[in-house]
Amino acid sequence: MYFCGVNLTAEDIFSVQRGDGFKTLALNIFRFQAKNCEVYSAYIHHLRVKVEHVTEIEQIPFLPISFFKTHAILSSKAPIEITFSSSGTTGMVQSSHHVTDVKLYEQSYLQAFAQFYGDVTEYCFLALLPSYQQRSGSSLIYMVNDLIEKSRHPQSGYFLYNHDDLLQTLLDLKSKKQKTVLIGVTYALLDFIEQYDIDFPELIVMETGGMKGKRKEMVREELHEQLTKGFGVKSIHSEYGMTELLSQAYSLGEGVFNCPNWMQVLIRDTNDPLSLIAQGRTGGINVIDLANLNSCSFIATQDLGKINPDQSFEVLGRFDHADIRGCNLLVQ
Repeated sequence: MYFCGVNLTAEDIFSVQRGDGFKTLALNIFRFQAKNCEVYSAYIHHLRVKVEHVTEIEQIPFLPISFFKTHAILSSKAPIEITFSSSGTTGMVQSSHHVTDVKLYEQSYLQAFAQFYGDVTEYCFLALLPSYQQRSGSSLIYMVNDLIEKSRHPQSGYFLYNHDDLLQTLLDLKSKKQKTVLIGVTYALLDFIEQYDIDFPELIVMETGGMKGKRKEMVREELHEQLTKGFGVKSIHSEYGMTELLSQAYSLGEGVFNCPNWMQVLIRDTNDPLSLIAQGRTGGINVIDLANLNSCSFIATQDLGKINPDQSFEVLGRFDHADIRGCNLLVQ
């Protein structure tokens, strides 16, 4: 793809390093999307921001995530290959993310998994995602389907409500010392450990957040305490992703997330959404997702969080009166 006189490839995005390289690429993508994304262009114009005056990442305007509920956010005229949609309660307006190059999403989650966990072919993937399986348009299901396929492990697969089969599979994988990831929606993981206790210290339990109206919401510490005890693991992993993005951050425990190299989180002032705040202070989470090239890479979410000195971040809740996202994370 050519833009701003630069020939940009997927390799440019996924080989980017922190620092000046990330800054240069982010600014180039900003200029491209400011010109080619009609909705983002109008938003920037409304803010009276001069694109040519933006020379630092901190000056880039972030598009409110709610625009994905009312507009098609596209920076490409290529045909739409797939549309991901958010989950939500009946009557709630869903977000739609039109994707013109799904290979960017595939490379994003595969390379991010490799960055944090290693080769997917070394793992068996087990999925306990009933709410996601029972609807269409889930980007999470798309990712998990591909991880299951690429793992090539004969026991990788979904377990809808058949907890007996899941237990026997886990026990078998434990006996074989097989690297295993169990990815599940929060209420389904809790349902499982209410029936069974399993001591599988090497198991990676990755909760995707959300009670889906099935259970009372819990603070993260209480939830993770129950899950670590029930599965016999030292920590609970989590992924921070959403319909409107093509990249995810991962927590290997304690609710502390790290981004892959092509993703970055900044924190905005809750009283002045166009201003950023310092490390350690709580504010709105802004996400730069360079993989979201053909949509918008600069998203102002409705989540609250803070950045730590090592550039990891924590998710602390949601803005008041914000719609509850189907993939909501837990208020601490």
